Amino acid sequence: MTASTLEPVDRIAVLRANGLGDFVFSLPALTALRLTYPAAQITLLGVAHHAQLLHARPSPVDQVEVVPPYPGVSVPESHGQDEAEMASFMARMQAARFDLALQLHGGGANSNAFVQRLGALTTAGLRAPGAPALDRWVRYEYFHPEVLRYLEVVGLVGADTPPSLEPQLAVVQRDRDEATGALGAEASCLAVLHPGASDPRRRWPAPQFSKVGDELARRGLDVAVVGDLAEKRLVDAVISGMTAPALGLAGSLSLGGLLGVLERADVVVGNDSGPLHLAAAVGTATVGIYWCGNMVNGGPLTVHRHRAAVSWELDCPVCGLNCMKGRCDHDHSFVGSVPADEVLAAVDDVLPVCGERERSFG
Repeated sequence: MTASTLEPVDRIAVLRANGLGDFVFSLPALTALRLTYPAAQITLLGVAHHAQLLHARPSPVDQVEVVPPYPGVSVPESHGQDEAEMASFMARMQAARFDLALQLHGGGANSNAFVQRLGALTTAGLRAPGAPALDRWVRYEYFHPEVLRYLEVVGLVGADTPPSLEPQLAVVQRDRDEATGALGAEASCLAVLHPGASDPRRRWPAPQFSKVGDELARRGLDVAVVGDLAEKRLVDAVISGMTAPALGLAGSLSLGGLLGVLERADVVVGNDSGPLHLAAAVGTATVGIYWCGNMVNGGPLTVHRHRAAVSWELDCPVCGLNCMKGRCDHDHSFVGSVPADEVLAAVDDVLPVCGERERSFG
């Protein structure tokens, strides 16, 4: 149920200081917020890659403020904090005199106290048991679709469901120009693979990606393998395991250039990680490899262009812990058992749909 809107609201802060895929999940909520408060300035309290991604790009966000290291929010809880730097940041945020501050970040154990320090007239967000209360809040339950979770939060301040539940991210000409430089101008059929993920338990093994890459090349698609610089070893392993040629793009693209490449693709095959969700947000067909728990939170909401290959493995093969109930110290892949043939069948499902797209990206 949508609550009443607030008046007047001229300045809104939204805390979402985590990964790229996490930001993508918040886009429908940010769009709903923009439609509800069209004249308000929306400031995303994020991290450096959000500022890079949204610079001069149409979006519901007007500006990005990069949050300094704050344990449990912008960095892990074990990370240190520069108290003077944070005090200076908070003083600047308080001087902005936000009318509304929203926590779209998590359960609130650390993030709700952060939002309270902003000094906004009204606060709203998520609250897990034991977390500080905001003025308006909705209970945080871990196993819940991320897109719907954040729409429920903005509903606390009167925002209605936006026209599309699917995240949408604009691609601009400089992105396409960089992609052309990386891929060439020809509008050939392209498959993009992404073998990385921040959590190694979500990584499908490189030999499986190599098998899929070879089969897609055999079917006439060019293959590119993407990743950031830290994922270069994974990208190289996939390419070296292939018999067909593939283009390695680890660490060679800006975030905008990555968007351009993802838009050029006919299909993106990847782990449950940022590039997969960015690809869906720019309108490209995707086949994602998911652990069943993550499928609940981050799986595709529609099946016209998207498929999920899901692992139902629950117990760590090293210690036997059921990882629905907790996190052990082992980094064994929980998605390694997903068959390559299942992923290829999913690609076959979405490629005819994707082939209908106009290819005017060069």
